[in-house]
Amino acid sequence: MAEHLRFAVCYWHSFCNAGHDPFGPGTRVYPWDTAASTPLGRAEDKLDAAFEFFTKLGAPYYCFHDIDMAPDADGVAEYEKNLKHMVALAKERQQASGMKLLWGTANLFSHPRYMNGAATNPDFAVVARAAAQVKAALEATVELGGGSYVFWGGREGYSTLHNTDTRRELEHFARFLAAARDYGRSIGFKGNFLIEPKPMEPMKHQYDFDSSTVIGFLKQHGLDQDFKLNIEANHATLSGHTFEHDLQMASNHGLLGSIDANRGNAQNGWDTDQFPSDLYDTVGAMLVVLRQGGLAPGGLNFDAKVRRESTDRDDLFLAHIGGMDSFARGLEVAHALLTASPWERMRAERYASFDQGPGQDFAQGKLGLAALRDLAAANGEPAQASGKQERYENLINQYLMR
Repeated sequence: MAEHLRFAVCYWHSFCNAGHDPFGPGTRVYPWDTAASTPLGRAEDKLDAAFEFFTKLGAPYYCFHDIDMAPDADGVAEYEKNLKHMVALAKERQQASGMKLLWGTANLFSHPRYMNGAATNPDFAVVARAAAQVKAALEATVELGGGSYVFWGGREGYSTLHNTDTRRELEHFARFLAAARDYGRSIGFKGNFLIEPKPMEPMKHQYDFDSSTVIGFLKQHGLDQDFKLNIEANHATLSGHTFEHDLQMASNHGLLGSIDANRGNAQNGWDTDQFPSDLYDTVGAMLVVLRQGGLAPGGLNFDAKVRRESTDRDDLFLAHIGGMDSFARGLEVAHALLTASPWERMRAERYASFDQGPGQDFAQGKLGLAALRDLAAANGEPAQASGKQERYENLINQYLMR
């Protein structure tokens, strides 16, 4: 199971989020935020707390943004110095604990300079500043042995079309990604670059709207050999899809690289980032993962946060344990459905008419429209065939209850 359940703890929600929301301040006071007198000292304390949590939990991987780990700075040189210092400490902690980095990334959305985007910003100076962060974050990812590098374009989009040249912004986005790829390869990064789709929030519209949008963009710009997708459950539902849908679309193209494991709230229209507990979601996700043979070098990153009202120290442990258990059960049920139930046989039988005869000729590109018309005229009205949706749904319930 460990081969498929490559769990990771995210640095940002777990150690940087004290429970604040737009309507009030944080509800949790972390000792690593208060003991030291300098930003770098507090970052060092937070790193120690993070690795203590990682090892006690038993998760094999973690993920981080550059400024989750190191203090930010307006000056590029100071920012780089801070990050290099913290990366050196993180490398020591990894060697001592056996922890590994699943993926790294740069935060190109929080600072006010990125209010109009990073790679898609209309001001070239901001694009260059974003590149400085990506360069440093790529170097950090390589130094820490990360298997992937993620781009989440939270500000890569628009609030209004009145002042936006979308064609130019998308072209600049592609050039930026290509430059990052080229630099990453030049310094020895051999893993996957990942795009994380999301339709909106914080922007009204984000260019990486959903799996299909991102896939089309990558193929249009010749980036699909180096880039794959990191699918987040809550982002999929915000785009009007199920989690399983966005996973399947990415997997269909061989572009499912990693998963951000969380869930949203069906009654809320925003990114609530709750820990995964819905077994139907985890079963559906693991069906896709198993059919494609796994996620490595990607994994299951808990991009999730405990609720603002969850203020006890053990809540963070309980949340991660529950998420792990949910995906472990999802994996068990998905494996049983694929290997010990009629699930795959029933799916194959639905498409059996394409496995031989004229149907197979059509699938292989041997029949044109006129030939199809003649076959339709000769065959008469097709016989009705049930989709048996309820039987599939019952099978999931039966195997969940075993």
